[in-house]
Order: sequence, then C-alpha cells, then structure tokens
Amino acid sequence: MSDDRGRGIVSDLDRRRPAMRWSLRLTQGVLLLATLVVGLGPILWTAKGALSSTQELLREPLRLWPSDVRWENLAAAWTELRVGHYLLNTVVLVGGSWFVQLFVAATGAFALSVLRPRFGRLIYGAVLVTLFVPSTVSLVALYLTVLDLSLVDTPWAVWLPAGAHAFNVLIMKQFFDALPRELYQAAQVDGAGPFRLFWQIVLPMSRPILAVVSLLAVMDAWKDFLWPMVAISDAEAHPLAVALPRLAETAEQNQVIAGMLVAIVPPVLLFLVFQRHIIRGIGFTGLKG
Repeated sequence: MSDDRGRGIVSDLDRRRPAMRWSLRLTQGVLLLATLVVGLGPILWTAKGALSSTQELLREPLRLWPSDVRWENLAAAWTELRVGHYLLNTVVLVGGSWFVQLFVAATGAFALSVLRPRFGRLIYGAVLVTLFVPSTVSLVALYLTVLDLSLVDTPWAVWLPAGAHAFNVLIMKQFFDALPRELYQAAQVDGAGPFRLFWQIVLPMSRPILAVVSLLAVMDAWKDFLWPMVAISDAEAHPLAVALPRLAETAEQNQVIAGMLVAIVPPVLLFLVFQRHIIRGIGFTGLKG
C-alpha cells in the first residue's frame, strides 16, 4: 500500500530538515490562528458587546473584554426588546422553510436520479439555469405571485418560495447518483414501488446529505432579511433578522448586540450537534475545496 504522505508539496526528505520542519510548524500555527480569528472573532466580539455597557462600547470599541460584565443585558434584550417573541417567529419561519426545502430537494432529486423520466435531462438543465438568475431579479414577480394567492402576511409566503432552491436539488441528486443502482433494481424485483423505494431504500442511506441540506436550508432561512421583510408587513410577525435592524433605531446598542448574540447561538449549536453528519455529507457530495 502506497504512503500518501509522499504525495504532498513537501517531500519526506524535506520534512526531515530542521529548518523546513520548523517552517511548516510556524506556517500551520499562523494559519490555524488566522482561522480562529476569522471564525471566532465576530462571535467573541458579539459576546463582548452584549455584556458591555453602551458607554464602554462607544468609548473603547476595540477592547477585548468588558471591564464590567453585565449579564442583565441579555435579560433586558429578552424582555424589553421582546427578543424571545421574534426568536419564536424565526423558529416558525425557519422550520417551515427547512421542511419545504428538504421535501422539494429530496423528491426532486429522487425523480431525476432514480426514476429518470423521459425529459429528465431537460428538467435538470432548467433547474441548473435558475442558479444563474439573481434572486433580486425575480423579487417583484414573486411578490405579485404571493399577492395573487393571498399569501402575504402569512408564513406560507416565506415557506413556499423557499422550496425553489436549485442548489439543494443538485447536490442531493449528485448524492443519489453515487448510490449503487443494484439496490434499486433488487427492490423493484421484490415489488417495491416508487414510494417504498424512496422511503425505505433511499432516505435511510441519505442521512449525511440530508444533514447537509438541512444545515444549508436552516442557515439560509435564518439569516434571510429581504424577502421576509417584503412578504410580511406586520412588524409583530417579523423574524429576528428583520426586527433587530428596526429595533436598533431606538434601543440601546448593547441590548441590540445582545439580541444578535441570541440570534447567533441556535445555528452554532445546530452545527455542533450535527457536525459529524454534515462533514460526511460534504465529503460524499464532493463540495470540498
């Protein structure tokens, strides 16, 4: 069995040299530190701002940690800014968007990859073309559509358009294409129809890609600002991403940042819980850089 270590940019002979070895360690350390700063820096700054006073934020914005930690800012943001109410709105909108995106991506990819209809390639090409159309171009047409269907100011105005996410369909189709077709053929010989094939064969084998699509759907819906603001005019029904900029006009700065911290925590926890499945799914779909 060949040794993969010799296939890198730096050969094993160069790695044995002290100067090269220390240079590699220094480079790895710098890159790791830069990754931590870029990844954790904004989260730590948000936590610092949420626990600081407004005066200290204005006086020392680059201070690494507040001199006087104020945990009551979180409680004040929860009650005075009603962050909990807007967080519940966000969960409702995100939950529905996640389900619709997952349903459309799974069934659409199953039809294109497993059932393979006669005009499957034409449909696949049409789905692929939508990736090149900016979402803002179709914003007016989309609003007129939900207006004609009387969906404005309802969660359906956010849920249903979320299903038109071509990228999720494409990566799920790519995953389904990699599954052995012998399993489909054996199940069909045993009398399995399309529904049973989808529910009992394909979905149990697709947990990694389902985790990836779920993460993409949740993150996309959680941070979406423009469409919920357009489709829902009732301020009481706005999600956090829309409510916080409006509240920032009148509220204390540290309370607004505390609300931002509350909005950051759920997606981070979601990734930490499902990171093993997500990383496996990324490897299967070939999305690695």
